[in-house]
Amino acid sequence: MMRVVALIPARYDATRFPGKLMADLGGKSVIWRTYEATARTGLFDAVFAVTDHRAICDEIIKNGGQALMRTERHETGSDRIAAAIADIDADVVVNVQGDEPFTQRKPLEDLLAPFHGRHAQSIDVATLMQEISDWKAVCDPNFVKVVADKEGYALYFSRAPIPYPRNRETGVRYFEHIGIYAFRRRALLDFSRSPMCMAEATEQIEALRFLECGMKIKLVETEYMGIEIDTPADLDRAQRYVRD
Repeated sequence: MMRVVALIPARYDATRFPGKLMADLGGKSVIWRTYEATARTGLFDAVFAVTDHRAICDEIIKNGGQALMRTERHETGSDRIAAAIADIDADVVVNVQGDEPFTQRKPLEDLLAPFHGRHAQSIDVATLMQEISDWKAVCDPNFVKVVADKEGYALYFSRAPIPYPRNRETGVRYFEHIGIYAFRRRALLDFSRSPMCMAEATEQIEALRFLECGMKIKLVETEYMGIEIDTPADLDRAQRYVRD
């Protein structure tokens, strides 16, 4: 039977909102809400928070969760996850972002479904995407866009609008990449041993390294991902959501 483990990377010093994972959200910290929501899905054989900060580690453990301290510096979240998984028994590893306190079962269940399908053996990585129709968001480099082939595998990721609408009459749909991944353990370890490619270094999108290495990334469309806590304004919005 396939063993599936969730790892939640939890850096303390986030660039836009340092300490956000320890912020109070309706009487619980953001990171504990994320951990609790992930475990509550019932999809995982084990859940671990992976952190560089003792306060986050203690927060998880005191509430009955499992946490791993990793203080090395890593280029990407996937490199951090790869270092943590080296000593954990798992066939598939799901990376759940630590600032997603309203994580739900359905998107994660959909993310794991390709690993049980008839083409499962051809899949190295699965990841989520959602449609975006606001042209301002399509052009915003903070929204990573992705293009798929006809079988639903990733062709390319970019911060630029892709495909470029030279012909605006085609009815093109644009998709934002949601950075939640499910990795085969082997693919994740191979990723961490591979040097950063030029496209990844230029775009600052780690998924491009998987493509550069010839790995197959299955894209799964989703509609709801909850509220991501990136800024104090996001936390205020989440507080209103909890109260309502």
